[in-house]
Amino acid sequence: MSLLGNAIKWSLVLRTSKPNHHSIPSFLRQTPKGFCTEMAKPSPPPPPSVEDASADEFLKTPKTGLVYGKLSGIRRNALKSDILYLIDGCNLTPDDIKVNYTKSFMPVEMIVQFPSRYDFDKASRLIPKKSRFHRLDKADRSLWDLLPSYDGKTVLLQGIPRNAIPDDVERFLSGCDYDASSFQLLGRSQDSFKMAMVRFPTQTQAMNAFITKNRTFCLNNQISVRVLQ
Repeated sequence: MSLLGNAIKWSLVLRTSKPNHHSIPSFLRQTPKGFCTEMAKPSPPPPPSVEDASADEFLKTPKTGLVYGKLSGIRRNALKSDILYLIDGCNLTPDDIKVNYTKSFMPVEMIVQFPSRYDFDKASRLIPKKSRFHRLDKADRSLWDLLPSYDGKTVLLQGIPRNAIPDDVERFLSGCDYDASSFQLLGRSQDSFKMAMVRFPTQTQAMNAFITKNRTFCLNNQISVRVLQ
């Protein structure tokens, strides 16, 4: 009988100990809301400008293949050797440089043909370190193709009297070994002076003509001799 009484007693205890949901605070009975894990979508980037688009096209230039640059800030008597020193280590030769002259043969800029985009980029980094006067910009190949190459073998004579004839200029050049078929006398009838161009077989002979004939006279006029690059 004692066992039966204990069982009835424990049954009553368990019935009276059931949790009362009404006594639990309301904020504990509410299911907690989950945190939002979805990130906000980023706004689309603005469309590229015309300048950015052109720059992107240039950046697509392959690392191999010819790339052309326009070097400004050159001086009147700048030589190709000066430019090769300025951008030393960029795999250039004198044949990779052309000078863009005005009609009066004043140098405006040099057009440089780089063997690769890598060499162009290297030159772009070197120039600001060596000179604050020069600037290298990209150029189109058509500009390179349009420019003649004088190769340091063509001599320009400036200050020739207007009444001079080819025979007078030939006498001025006596003693120089030049290509007579290349001789050109330039100038308009209203110009005060004329110019002449003549080509020599080698750069050494052209430089020798500059040394021996510069500031000498043709028909009482002092002639300026320059070697075109």
